[in-house]
Amino acid sequence: MTKEKEKAPKEPEGTGYEKPAEEGKEKEDPQQQAIAELEKKLPKDVQEKLKKIKEKLDTFKDEILKKFDKYIMGIALLPPPKPEEGKPVDKEKISVLVLVDDSDSTKMNKFELKDKLYTIIDNIAKEIDKNILPETIILSEHWQSCYDGKYDLLQLIAMGAPIHDGGMLAAIKIAEVHKTMVLKKFEKYIVSYVLAGSLVQGRATKTSDIDVWIAIDDTDVKKMTRAELKDKLRAIIIGMGIEAGELTGIRNKLNIQVYILTDFWDSLREANPVIFTLLRDGVPFYDRGIFMPWKQLLKMGKIKPSTEAIDMFMSSGEQMLKRVELKLKDIGMEDIYYAVLTPSQAALMLYGIPPPAPRETAQLMGEIFVKKEKLLEQKHVDFLAKSIQIRKDIEHGTKKDLTGKEIDELMQDADKFLKRIKRLFTQIEKIKEEESVKHIYETIVTVIRDILRLEGMERVKNEEIIKLFETEMIHLGKIPEKYLRMLHEIIKAKQDYDEGKLSKHEVEQVKKDSNEFVRFMVEYLQRKRGREMERTKIRVKHGERYGEVLLLEDTAYIVHDIDKEDREISKAKINPDGSLGTIEPSNIEELEKALAKIEIPPKVFIKEPIFENLKEIFGKDVEILVNY
Repeated sequence: MTKEKEKAPKEPEGTGYEKPAEEGKEKEDPQQQAIAELEKKLPKDVQEKLKKIKEKLDTFKDEILKKFDKYIMGIALLPPPKPEEGKPVDKEKISVLVLVDDSDSTKMNKFELKDKLYTIIDNIAKEIDKNILPETIILSEHWQSCYDGKYDLLQLIAMGAPIHDGGMLAAIKIAEVHKTMVLKKFEKYIVSYVLAGSLVQGRATKTSDIDVWIAIDDTDVKKMTRAELKDKLRAIIIGMGIEAGELTGIRNKLNIQVYILTDFWDSLREANPVIFTLLRDGVPFYDRGIFMPWKQLLKMGKIKPSTEAIDMFMSSGEQMLKRVELKLKDIGMEDIYYAVLTPSQAALMLYGIPPPAPRETAQLMGEIFVKKEKLLEQKHVDFLAKSIQIRKDIEHGTKKDLTGKEIDELMQDADKFLKRIKRLFTQIEKIKEEESVKHIYETIVTVIRDILRLEGMERVKNEEIIKLFETEMIHLGKIPEKYLRMLHEIIKAKQDYDEGKLSKHEVEQVKKDSNEFVRFMVEYLQRKRGREMERTKIRVKHGERYGEVLLLEDTAYIVHDIDKEDREISKAKINPDGSLGTIEPSNIEELEKALAKIEIPPKVFIKEPIFENLKEIFGKDVEILVNY
């Protein structure tokens, strides 16, 4: 660190940090207002001391923002550092965290960047007050600490008082407070707590939600179904989110997604794009070895057919061609073969087809990209087939060697092939983007139809769906008005797609809106379905135990003791008069399957004969619980 005093702050060369032409004014957020109210209640001498510190910190903040402005994600006053052993606490020292966004820095590595920033920020602090001790952290370094399972800085930020915040400090603070509350109550079940969404993607604004994702281990659940576990914990965890907002002053910002572990595995198996995006961008604030291994596999391109895997296949062709140029005689046909094969398989994967066997690749390329889509010329498919055949002949010994001239020709043709495949990728991506709008529209219409069915509107005609959604769901206040605006934007994009004038901007906006729209509607369905399912249950008390009877269409499932770890479950057919037929043994797995099959919970009418059945099952002292 340099000891020389700078005449005027200079920007670090090569960092790409430049002060924008215009400086915007920050609005004081509710958290800052709450801090100001607390300060007024302190003794006068303490207020005076705080005022002096605040003036110095405001000057420090102004100088830092003047120098780096939009790259400063946050500045916070930290708790006093722990003193060295045997030494008293230096109460004059002022610890300050400076969080810097280094995502745009391309001209130097992060260690050089941090050293340069540290020197400049340290000199600015010394010019204002030698007791100001800035701790400069670059964002990529902070995220790497989380990847490595080191969460000390998260706890420090949660305890700090923000001086300037672009939104990241508030996100870390409320997420860390919420995580601590969740782990304290449910640590046995929580396997991962992850910050996700626009904040970690670098697209956040001050109005953006703070998206967190929580995985719950449901593999050791015996007292309730997995769906019940998820619903029960989810309700409590979301309630804790509201409480965390009250504690931190960051209200209505935390957006919590709860997954059970088996659903997480299932989503990975089905290549769910939401889970893949989460793995790619998410930052773990807590992980028991579930999230990071999958994130590493995705980064390595081992989870297919992910974008990362497709990119890896495409780039491997160019890398192998370079190896061929250096080692023509030693490597020869082997790497030329893979150089043209793997990008071809990647193109098929991008189109939506699992990577085929090598012998099938050329044929599929011809059928799909030449004949069906008319995107590729036949000569390129012929070259691919020729390359595969030559390699096969060499492998089987029917061709002993390759001449230098043959290798040169193969190299030249392979180079042309790769350039053409790159263009093919762009063509496929354009088709897929436009098709995605059609798929999004169909998905949203299906979700709306499910909601209307759950509300009792069966067999709705296609042309009536949108109008009914507007009159029965929006106008009656069941769903917020903004989702109607989103729906109209999606409908317009679908019309533009049909007319062949869909813009790239529209595609991106539709993807963004549809994610939020579908997420809200699915949650609405889950809540509505959960309430309806409760109406199918008869809860009883017999002796000191509690039981339950679920009336599902033509079958009743009987849980004899809901508090018992290894539940005894029976089933019986429901007779036309409402009584129960012969009672047979059942199990939790059979009950879960029955629940999963029911899209819309049935309307349940309890008839008199069932009360006699309840006495037979639970005993004469059985009591039916109402409004439990």
